[in-house]
Amino acid sequence: MLKLLVKKQLIEIFRVYFYDAKKNKARSKLSTIMFMIWFAVIMAGIIAGIFTMLSRKLCAPMAALDMGWMYFALMGLLAILLGTFGSVFNTFSGLYLAKDNDLLLSMPIPVSVIAASRLFSVYIMGLMYSAVVIIPAWIVYMVTAGVNTQNIFGGMILTLMISVFVMTLSCLLGYVVAKVSLKLKHKSMITVLVSLVFIGAYYFFYFQAQHMITDLLTNLTVYGEKIKGSVYLLFAFGSVGVGDVKATLIMIALVAVTFLMMWFLISKSFLQVATATGKFSKVVYQKKTMKQESVTKALLFREFQHFTSSPGYMLNSGLGVFLMPVCAAGLLWKGRKIFMLLNGMFGSQDGSVMLLITIMLCGFISMDIMTAPSISLEGKSLWIAQSLPVTPWQVLRAKLDMQLILNGIPVILCMICTAVVCPIKIGQFVMMILQVLSFMFVMAVFGLFMGVIKPVLTWTNELTPIKQSASVMITMFGGFGYTALLFIGYMVLPGYTLGYMLYIGIFIVANVVLGLTLYIWLKTKGCDRFAEL
Repeated sequence: MLKLLVKKQLIEIFRVYFYDAKKNKARSKLSTIMFMIWFAVIMAGIIAGIFTMLSRKLCAPMAALDMGWMYFALMGLLAILLGTFGSVFNTFSGLYLAKDNDLLLSMPIPVSVIAASRLFSVYIMGLMYSAVVIIPAWIVYMVTAGVNTQNIFGGMILTLMISVFVMTLSCLLGYVVAKVSLKLKHKSMITVLVSLVFIGAYYFFYFQAQHMITDLLTNLTVYGEKIKGSVYLLFAFGSVGVGDVKATLIMIALVAVTFLMMWFLISKSFLQVATATGKFSKVVYQKKTMKQESVTKALLFREFQHFTSSPGYMLNSGLGVFLMPVCAAGLLWKGRKIFMLLNGMFGSQDGSVMLLITIMLCGFISMDIMTAPSISLEGKSLWIAQSLPVTPWQVLRAKLDMQLILNGIPVILCMICTAVVCPIKIGQFVMMILQVLSFMFVMAVFGLFMGVIKPVLTWTNELTPIKQSASVMITMFGGFGYTALLFIGYMVLPGYTLGYMLYIGIFIVANVVLGLTLYIWLKTKGCDRFAEL
């Protein structure tokens, strides 16, 4: 039974690579290979490439001083942080909020078997994130220090140990989130805010990393002796990578104990947490006058409720909504200094500073892709929306309006702060407003267009259509590609010879044409497709 459930979890994780949900059939070998190559380019080519460069910077001086243990300790900690950061958002929903929990729990299947299969998917996600750090670090070390039996087995054991520890830590954090969320009234919003704090802390340390690395390399011997004397477990952890037998046995025992503690906790509490409905309170009924709302408001309210009730939806599809107010505050605080700095760097090219501000806002908008997964998130309940006494366009229009409202308010706030702080030309500011608003409209209709033609309606974890669907990926990378083209065309080609006004004017016209084309398609053929899903 465990084997079947694990197979089911693997199918769900990698379903998008082998199955075309729109055509309801398996993908061709060529299509599968192209999807895998694309994934490898993103994970191995970009993320792993960043950590490979970091590994090369750290490895040589540490290996020369026979401090390979410190090298593996640092890279191992980075792997644990990235693995936990990448998988912890999936753990809570994957363990306790899976749509098939009720079905599986009603079957004669031991609860421990169901929990074990769920843990396997958590393990796979953590392994993928941590591997892009520790495997390049392992390879760089063998190239630098030489290939031998100790290095080979040490790297393999360290990789496996890190992946198990990441799973253990993610599950423990997921359990804490589950227990706390049952007692909170606005748990989704609190989860999002806590997640944003973690994201902020991550990037704070990321931007401080260069200074920390320089200080570390300057005082390697001093820090090494301090760690050996006061933080032996960290020394033992790093020593696993260089093949130290004693350290390896100690760390294996420690990881095994923490895993068993986590397994005991999860297996004993899984049924209770997965079936919990939260805290109830007694409410005294009071007679109130019922107020009838319009169909448009009712459908829009339905979309807002779905968005605010799902932390995964808010974080993965609406991150820009939360970051833009922070950006606005940053503009009011340091905006004038930033403007003067940019003007000193690019002032010779008229309009370059305004273009950079425009690109920044377009980049934030590209993070907001609420419409792309909105149809897929209906899942097996799509028939409810289709059977309502409303037109398909009214349903689609509500999804479109939600993104425009959520995008529009923080975007306008950022532009007002820009106008207050930065000494800019009126004409350029007006063109920036038109470009940003027209791009916002294009992103909304394009995301909905992709959601209609490439829906994923069969899923057990809502993060599947949010993070793994083709509609989301194409919309997100399309937005980032557009933003990159806007920058490259002006700064490199160079588009600044046209002047900011004319250059941005071309993009505004393109936005209007593309946006209206997609809008008309959604009102006609898009409605027909939606009705046939």
